[in-house]
Amino acid sequence: MAHTNQSNVSEFVLLGLSNSWGLQLLLFVIFSMVYAMSVLGNVMIIVIIYSDSHLNSPMYFLISNLSFIDICQSNSATPKMLVDFFAEHKTISFEGCMAQIFLLHNFVGSEMMLLVAMGYDRFIAICKPLHYSRIMNRRLCVIFVSVSWAVGILHSVSHLVFTVDLPFCGPNEVDSFYCDLPLVIKLACMDTYSVEIMTLTNSGLISLSCFLVLIISYVIILITVLNRSSSGSSKALSTLTAHITVVILFFGPCLYFYIWPFSRLSVDKFISVFYTICTPVLNPIIYSLRNEDVKSAMRKLRSSHVNSCKN
Repeated sequence: MAHTNQSNVSEFVLLGLSNSWGLQLLLFVIFSMVYAMSVLGNVMIIVIIYSDSHLNSPMYFLISNLSFIDICQSNSATPKMLVDFFAEHKTISFEGCMAQIFLLHNFVGSEMMLLVAMGYDRFIAICKPLHYSRIMNRRLCVIFVSVSWAVGILHSVSHLVFTVDLPFCGPNEVDSFYCDLPLVIKLACMDTYSVEIMTLTNSGLISLSCFLVLIISYVIILITVLNRSSSGSSKALSTLTAHITVVILFFGPCLYFYIWPFSRLSVDKFISVFYTICTPVLNPIIYSLRNEDVKSAMRKLRSSHVNSCKN
């Protein structure tokens, strides 16, 4: 995208995670494995869900869309970081930096809203089971997914509209492995206090509001489950635990960053690694290894593949 300001900066320098060649090589191996696990694991979840008719339910429809968002998020910054491990000068163009900011906030914003939709799905399934099929129909699920993407796009555009026209005249070094929005804003050749406040308000409101809604809904669900003595309560509790685990691991680093977004500590760079690279792998690990229905569908798919190969 073209920028209309009088910026002299045509590219940004990414300082990365380390200057040590040995450490960079080790990190390349580790993050390559995490990246492969994330992409392949989420692709596997999508294939399993759409290949097994028993998983044709709102919960798994939302999980498959969550996997798709995680695939997109994995490809927004990680491939660039892996290539940069072997680059002496880690640079990214101005347009590439703005595109990376847009994509990252788009996928993160969409995932936040989708997690809220998944929380609502579990709320209806556990607290109002007799009305579940009537309320959680395919039309409502499609609306949830559409709203999630719309919110993600609006969230990104609202950030980008204030950032793309900032005057950048140097320095151009970003102390991270990707274009971290607060760090990029700090490089502008002007007083960025108002932009920082708008960025903090935008990201803080959406993340905190989604987190509070999820926590309140899960507390209500947990109370409902604990008050029951039926055999289905243990399965509901297991599913609920998986959802809560994802929410805490996803929102924890996010909320941490928005406590002091423009005054970063040295450890924050490694928390960013977990947030942008490791978070997308949580979905296949938590939802597949803890979910008996997914594991059963996985076994069926593997058996059918083995039988087809024999024939």
